[in-house]
Amino acid sequence: MEKYTGKTVFNGIAIGRILYYAKEQEPIVRKRIEDTEVELLRYEQAKETAVKQLRELYEKALPEVGEVNAQIFEVHSMLLEDEDYNESVTNMIRSQKVNAEYAVTKAGEHFAEMFSNMDDAYFRGRAADMKDISERVTRILLGRENTGEMGTEPVIVAAEDLAPSETVKMDKSKLLGFVTRFGSINSHTAILARTMSIPALIGIEIKKEWDKKQAIIDGKEGIFYVDPDEATLLEYRKKKEKEEERKRLYQTLKGKETVTRSGKKVRLYANIGNVADLATVLLNDAEGIGLFRSEFLYLESKDYPTEEEQFQVYKRVAETMAGKKVIIRTLDIGADKQADYFGLEKEENPAMGFRAIRICLARPEIFKTQLRALFRASAYGTISIMYPMITSLEEVRQIRRLSMEARQELEAAGITVGQVEEGIMIETPAAALISDQLAKEVDFFSIGTNDLTQYTLAIDRQNPSLDEFYNAHHEAVLRMIHMVAQNAHAAGIWVGICGELGADMELTETFLEMGIDELSVSPGYILPIRKIILDAK
Repeated sequence: MEKYTGKTVFNGIAIGRILYYAKEQEPIVRKRIEDTEVELLRYEQAKETAVKQLRELYEKALPEVGEVNAQIFEVHSMLLEDEDYNESVTNMIRSQKVNAEYAVTKAGEHFAEMFSNMDDAYFRGRAADMKDISERVTRILLGRENTGEMGTEPVIVAAEDLAPSETVKMDKSKLLGFVTRFGSINSHTAILARTMSIPALIGIEIKKEWDKKQAIIDGKEGIFYVDPDEATLLEYRKKKEKEEERKRLYQTLKGKETVTRSGKKVRLYANIGNVADLATVLLNDAEGIGLFRSEFLYLESKDYPTEEEQFQVYKRVAETMAGKKVIIRTLDIGADKQADYFGLEKEENPAMGFRAIRICLARPEIFKTQLRALFRASAYGTISIMYPMITSLEEVRQIRRLSMEARQELEAAGITVGQVEEGIMIETPAAALISDQLAKEVDFFSIGTNDLTQYTLAIDRQNPSLDEFYNAHHEAVLRMIHMVAQNAHAAGIWVGICGELGADMELTETFLEMGIDELSVSPGYILPIRKIILDAK
């Protein structure tokens, strides 16, 4: 038995035989060609075929992983049409009189290297996309395309790396899970794996001789077993049975009110990042959305999303939730979330820099565009707005002035605006300490425990070397949460938690004792936490 440790992309247990997934490695030989026009035509035809394939992949991915995640294939189509990329290929064919396969391969390598050396995380992520599109065109030119055939038996796929296009082409009914050597937990392929609920690990050194061997993925512990012995197989089969039994048990909790045995009602909402997540919200019976991260609209756009573009997204969410509360957080960009077109300067300590509400107040035209879209959408459902990264009363008062202006502009134009609660996130020690004053200015509090812990403990949560010092259960953090809850209730407003601690089942009963009114968590945690609350006194 061999045992390997990797990084978890998605939890869960998978047991089955390994399919070693190898990309077809056709050596690309540089050849001199005489007729460059014929070679340029070959390239154009291959590119057209690639664009057609990407359109088909987009259509296939749409019902499986949602519009936002499927858009990676539209991005690939756009990269294929990029003027600089195409000029690089065609210029190489003309000036060096080389075959199209060689020119495409070299152009892909150059652009991938260029992107991978950029400071911006978004553009570094495009390096893999440039490699993927170049390999696709090269395979078409060679007439040897990897079909991703998986046979009839469900398998665990083991690969050096998987491009999004390869992941989507796989037959999901036969895919138990996957392990790869390369990739990151934030890559497009990882996002697709989480969306499709496929147990997956990265950072595992893959071996070709594993093909057809029995294996186990332990997504919770990040362990991969190859050729497990009978005792280990028996142990994990029992674990998987218990996992399936728990899932069946949780399904019986759907439709039940989330209330303790003593009668305390707790609102159990979901955190989501985009419209594609709505299906999992409904599937897991969330009572509403406690955190809709609106920044995805900005991060996935090449320019500032317009009022109309934002309105259509917010309206769709509100209508889909059919009257259930939808709390939308306004633009929370900066720090580790960067969009190049914002033109933000590089900062020594971005987590404490120009970000979130600070950008919105410094650039009110961007902020009011979003506010108008939100108020317009409020006529189609129950929308609440919350503002991130608050540190002072003056910030809240500035926000309310701009909010009122946006509302009045719409009403003056005869546009219907619904009843909208406006709250703030308590995620800085400053906000926690003056929460008694802030509570008089807003309709609700939502505690962002990720940043509150980071700032309270003076620990950068993006720095893995500080993991051993990061203690989310620190007494200082818990005392602040309790104080915020007391101050909220004293002022007659409700208080929730939307950070990762909300899903920490060791603390669920502690939060109930503190009087927390709402917990907002990833959709997969809804039913397990409902079980804890129903059993609580």
